[in-house]
Amino acid sequence: MSKNNLAYDLEKYEDAAPEKAPKIRVSRQKSENAGSAPKLIIMTVAAGTLLGAVIYGKVENTAIHSEIAAQSQYVEMLASENVRMQSELEEKTALKSVENYAEQILGMQKLDKSQIEYVSISNGNIVDIPENNENLFVKIKHAFEDFVEYLRG
Repeated sequence: MSKNNLAYDLEKYEDAAPEKAPKIRVSRQKSENAGSAPKLIIMTVAAGTLLGAVIYGKVENTAIHSEIAAQSQYVEMLASENVRMQSELEEKTALKSVENYAEQILGMQKLDKSQIEYVSISNGNIVDIPENNENLFVKIKHAFEDFVEYLRG
């Protein structure tokens, strides 16, 4: 073969098996009522119901939280009112306030030595207690009560 020859030696390629073109098969699956209208309506209603339930739950949750916030604010207001009333009570029951009330409104005066009266007892320091004649059962009862009192301390 010469370099100027444009012919090809086709015998080299004759032994090779000819390539077969691949066959393409198209198969369609038959879906049974995949897009049927009743199923679509039922699924839409179910999804809407679930969405409505979630939204209703969120609304109730928000309402409860707002009620809790309002009650907490009310409790804080009552606590501050309690503090105010306690300080007012302490102010009214202070010793100086009680003395002023007794002197100005009730007209009382402080005790003077001339107002003190001593009582004297003519019998002295002796007290006479008459003896009670108790029967045996009453004496046993008193002894038992004294014993129980001793045990209690």
